[in-house]
Amino acid sequence: MDIIPAIDIIDGCCVRLSQGEYDRKTVYDTDPVDVARRYEDAGLKHLHLVDLDGAKSGHVVNLRVLERIASSTTLIVDFGGGIKSDDDLSRVFGCGAAQVTCGSIAAKEPVTILRWLETWGPDRLILGADCRDGKIAATGWTETTDLDVEDFVSRYLRAGFRRVVCTDISKDGMLCGPSSALYRRLISSMEAQGLVMELVASGGVSCVRDLLDLRDSGLKAAIVGKAIYERRVTLEELVSIEGDASRC
Repeated sequence: MDIIPAIDIIDGCCVRLSQGEYDRKTVYDTDPVDVARRYEDAGLKHLHLVDLDGAKSGHVVNLRVLERIASSTTLIVDFGGGIKSDDDLSRVFGCGAAQVTCGSIAAKEPVTILRWLETWGPDRLILGADCRDGKIAATGWTETTDLDVEDFVSRYLRAGFRRVVCTDISKDGMLCGPSSALYRRLISSMEAQGLVMELVASGGVSCVRDLLDLRDSGLKAAIVGKAIYERRVTLEELVSIEGDASRC
């Protein structure tokens, strides 16, 4: 199971929101590059980097942060937030992102996202399925659509996506445990349809037990954010879980 630390960026700082609300923001560090280096030094291999300024404004804002992290570390960076055009996507890859998480644009512009998938392939593009009460959310989680999360994921898996990051917004930043029932339902539904999915949990992780439960439930990876900043889990524990393949 991959353990993926998250760095969310507003105004160049590492922040966490509560339930996706921008007015419930906590700043944890002013130097995201230093935070990324700490993750790398501990032995973690991946990073989920979110441009919250970009997600809200509809265009990529924090490219410089991405570029600095990618050039200063060997972390495998997946980047999301504000990617709306071919130029945005090319610039993000050009600044060092290994992968891009596509959320709002998948909800709003399926023709564009399918064209990107054909060009870049499923190894470079990740489907972002962020939801509130079972419905897909977009535009930095400020808008909830009528799209059912299971139908949304199924449609894009059939189109060729493999890896899906799913966030239950009600859990995000709350340290109340992940949305395990949602993930089990998604896994069961996709298996019943014969679809291959690499599901990544995001939101709510509060302790090591949460991660072990997710792994035992069949999750391929989990994103951890606030629990690291609040010292609910240590980097050493995260590396240990990632390195233990015996129960994956």
